[in-house]
Amino acid sequence: MAIANQKGGVGKTTTSINLAAAMAEAGRRVLVVDLDPQGNASTGLGVEAADREYTTYELLVDDIPLEQAIQKTETEGLFIIPATVDLSSADIELMSNERRSFLLHAALRQDAMKPFDFDFILIDCPPSLNLLTVNAMVAAHSVLVPLQSEFFALEGLSQLMLSIREVRQTANPELRIEGVVLTMYDRRNNLSQQVELDARENLGELVFRTRIPRNVRVSEAPSYAMPVLSYDPKSKGARAYQALAQEILKKHAPLAA
Repeated sequence: MAIANQKGGVGKTTTSINLAAAMAEAGRRVLVVDLDPQGNASTGLGVEAADREYTTYELLVDDIPLEQAIQKTETEGLFIIPATVDLSSADIELMSNERRSFLLHAALRQDAMKPFDFDFILIDCPPSLNLLTVNAMVAAHSVLVPLQSEFFALEGLSQLMLSIREVRQTANPELRIEGVVLTMYDRRNNLSQQVELDARENLGELVFRTRIPRNVRVSEAPSYAMPVLSYDPKSKGARAYQALAQEILKKHAPLAA
C-alpha cells in the first residue's frame, strides 16, 4: 500500500508510522518501506541514522538482497526498510535504467520475502510525484491518500489521481485507490467540516469514516522515536489510528479468509 500525496505536510509519514503500528498491535505482521529521502519514518520508528547501513537506496540502486535491508523495530510484528538522504540522488542515478519504474516492484517480490510472511507493506512516499513515488505505485496494490483538512486540499488531489490513472494504464493495471483519510481534522473548525463535506460529496465511499484529529500527542511522538500508540496509547490520535486500521483490516478480511 503506497501512502502518497505530492503535497508536503499532510500527514503521510505520520500515517505510515501509526497505521503500521496499529496494524501490528492488531496482530498483523507489517513492513514499512521508507521511500522518502528525509527518512522521517525511520526516525519515527526508532532507527538511528548510524544503524541505517542498508536502506531503500541500496535496495533500488545496488540491488542488495532484501533480507539485508529489513530491520526489526521496537514494536512487535513491525519491521522497516529505512531511508537516508542518499535516496535523493536515486532519480538521477536510475534514469538510464530501462526498468527504473519497476525496481521496487522486483525488490519486494524476491523469494527472500516469503519467510517474513508480512500481511501488509506500507510504502511511505516522498512529497512529490517523482520516480520514487512512481516506483511505489508500480509496486503497490493500492494507494492510501492522506488529505489535510485545509483550503485547496481537493485541488491538489486531482494531480495525484491523474498520476494514479497513468500508472494504471502504463505499468500497473491492478492499482486502485485504497481510500482517502482526512488528517489534522479539527471538528471545531468550519474549514475542516467544509473540506470533509466536499471530499465526501466528490469521492463518496473512498473517504474513510475515521478522521485523524489534530492532536499534540501525535506531533510529539516522533521526537521520542516511537508511534503515538506507544507514546500515549490513550490519546485521541492513537485511538483514531486504531480505528483507521480496523476499517482497513475489515475491508481486507474477505481476502485473508
